[in-house]
Amino acid sequence: MEARIMTDQQLNRALAELMGWKLVYRIDGNETNEGTEYWETDKGFRQVDFWEPTTCQSDSSEVQAKAIEVDGTGYVRNLEIAKWGKIMAPLSRKEVSVLLTVSRRERAEAAYITLQGAQNG
Repeated sequence: MEARIMTDQQLNRALAELMGWKLVYRIDGNETNEGTEYWETDKGFRQVDFWEPTTCQSDSSEVQAKAIEVDGTGYVRNLEIAKWGKIMAPLSRKEVSVLLTVSRRERAEAAYITLQGAQNG
């Protein structure tokens, strides 16, 4: 599934799975939300929310770092696509500065595409 058409929780779930984390507990939601999931990671148990600004920055940073480790160039390319819908190479300094301030959702989408490509490729 394409990252842009995923719900927030679907994107969180897909990223957690790509990181190798295991779902251990789920509280079903209601008509206003999709519920809560708890994941087992190498650093313990946690709720994940890679793009939501009200949660801890560490989940988002950890996924971004993994995407850069797996394919740094591909991650930047995917970040361009998440931000502008196309690749803008070569990038000007102004465009680089825009990429440094993309939304957490855009970073999560780029990481998902990068990690999924590494897993499938």
